[in-house]
Amino acid sequence: MDKEDRREQLIALGLKAFASQPYDALSIDALAQAAGISKGLLYHYFPTKRDYYVATVREAARVLRRETMAPDSVPPLERLDRGLHAYLAFAERHGAAYLALMRGGGGADRDISRVLDETREELLGRVLSDAPAAHGELRLRLRGWIAFVETTAIEWLEHHKPDRDALVALWKRLFFALVPPE
Repeated sequence: MDKEDRREQLIALGLKAFASQPYDALSIDALAQAAGISKGLLYHYFPTKRDYYVATVREAARVLRRETMAPDSVPPLERLDRGLHAYLAFAERHGAAYLALMRGGGGADRDISRVLDETREELLGRVLSDAPAAHGELRLRLRGWIAFVETTAIEWLEHHKPDRDALVALWKRLFFALVPPE
């Protein structure tokens, strides 16, 4: 297997592993064994377990950004609706990892915090690109709205209430309360 294919394989394995177990519970030995490689080879690609974790979080963020992106040809309201449904589907598909990360997995780690902030900024930028006037107060409101979406997604993953469509409708109602149409 060439170097890039092996790295992709290891990141895919890491996404599954970190989604099913907390970071502290996973050992490099177990991860290497699951990949069918030596621990030394895993360390060749990722010098530390933390480097491996950061790489998997970066990949998860990239997937989230890709999956929530709708083409520019789609009207803005439909892009918002598609993006919110895709966001919730992503959170559900990666439930344990999403919960661990959003509950503070990144708070103490500046690299993980940076990945989260970059992802939030990209999502915010998408919304602001459709906003008639992207001034400071609007940006502040939308940052708060993103935090609301993240927090209520956590609550929904734990209790599955309200139903999926009701949660997305709540997100949209709050969005339009914060960003009234002109």
